Amino acid sequence: MLVVEDDPILGEMLTLYLEEERFEVLKAVTAADAFASLSSFKPNAIILDLMLPDTDGSTLCAAFRERTDVPIIVTSMKSAVADRIRAISSGADDYLTKPYSVQELKARLMAVLRRVPPSSAVERPERPSVRLSLDMERRLILLEGRPIETTFSEFEMMKLFTQNPGRVFKREELLHSVRGIDSFVNERAVDVHITNLRRKIESNSKTPQHIKTVWGVGYKFIP
Repeated sequence: MLVVEDDPILGEMLTLYLEEERFEVLKAVTAADAFASLSSFKPNAIILDLMLPDTDGSTLCAAFRERTDVPIIVTSMKSAVADRIRAISSGADDYLTKPYSVQELKARLMAVLRRVPPSSAVERPERPSVRLSLDMERRLILLEGRPIETTFSEFEMMKLFTQNPGRVFKREELLHSVRGIDSFVNERAVDVHITNLRRKIESNSKTPQHIKTVWGVGYKFIP
């Protein structure tokens, strides 16, 4: 079990409780430590605080989801529907509002573990890529020769990606490329466009092989 919690008292309480329930627990207080731990520690679930000192928890959740299929339970003081939707859209399996009881956490944890086969605890293997190109005249994405309709913003973003393979773009860079530097569109709109593009071009949008999240920075395109 990986517990990502920057509150030392709550983090210690969760660790002790889960160890009493016979879970092997690794505790992390920053997003950087949590993400780095996946290279050596293979948790069967992740309990992720949404408010971390070095990054937004939803961004870390999305990065986790690209590395592993294990269940992720997000915990947060935020109770707004928009915050719940954002966390679930980033790959969380459940959302628990603070303060909560450890008994409720255990019940939710056991519920998500029952839905996930044991093999999901290992890192995902790379999936074969598909051939992808752009038809500039018709403003279409061609996936194995099959045309994919896109919005104006999606196509412009994809054009920028394909012209700069491997380059890491910050959200504000992608937003400016689509609407111009004086845009009033919120940067979170970029995440929506990325989600839609993944659904259209990836063989599995939850395990993207082309449009990759670069944790703490933004996105990059792998041809």
